[in-house]
Amino acid sequence: MEPERARPPAPPASWQEHWFDHRQLLELYHSDDDCAIYLDPDVRRRQVRWLPQYIGQVWRYSKATYGHAFGPDPRIYSIHHAGRHGGGHAGYYVSPVHDHHNVSDCGLDSWRDSEYLARELPAHEIGHSVESANNGLHGSPAYEIWGDSKWAEFYIYDLYTGLGMHRDAKQVHRRFTGNADDFPRPGTRWFRDWFYPLWHECGQAAVMAGFFGQLAKHFPRSEDGTYTRRMNWGEYIHFTSAAAGADLSSQAARAFGWPPEWTDQLERARAQFPGVTY
Repeated sequence: MEPERARPPAPPASWQEHWFDHRQLLELYHSDDDCAIYLDPDVRRRQVRWLPQYIGQVWRYSKATYGHAFGPDPRIYSIHHAGRHGGGHAGYYVSPVHDHHNVSDCGLDSWRDSEYLARELPAHEIGHSVESANNGLHGSPAYEIWGDSKWAEFYIYDLYTGLGMHRDAKQVHRRFTGNADDFPRPGTRWFRDWFYPLWHECGQAAVMAGFFGQLAKHFPRSEDGTYTRRMNWGEYIHFTSAAAGADLSSQAARAFGWPPEWTDQLERARAQFPGVTY
């Protein structure tokens, strides 16, 4: 029988920011076993009564779907600013930048639940913790393949669907389907031609949970659990094929094109990672 883990210490009642250009003294608004929510002084408390339930649901779903190995503290630390630090960033438990916590740090003018970004921004940043701190390891070897937001589109659509937020899921499906990017070639439709077909045809979130699991088993990392390099495109297609249980090179060619160097990269990936099978 596995020994029971020690309960992590309670989050402090206040938290002085000391990262990037952030210098607010944050106040703990809510904490439980899944999340700690901190607000800066300008966040209107009456606007955020819905946040504890939502952030808790997001993190519980993420752990249930992608595994619980996100560091010693089971919580996500969700920081909310009003009128400053627009957008957001993430932090990870292996780093001292945010005092060794998995963090979503977001700024909006309004945190009313009627604002779609009030739900989507924290989900996007929490998705980076899923991407970069899963399976007890650290880093995102595929980050330079899919950039800041393409995996996030998969994660957010699946999250909303999994939480029964069907109106939000339909809205982001429509918006993400219409998105076009200039990488790896102009006019690429990441969600329409790659991530949504993966989700729909290969087990929904299970395909990406499998992708992260394959990385954890096979991709190079240092003794401290940090991945030592990024993937190339051949490796990305190889590992995603293993997660899907089928050769996705034809699907990748339709979605992204197929530069000549990808053939050599894929052949080398198959030779270097023979345990990655499909």
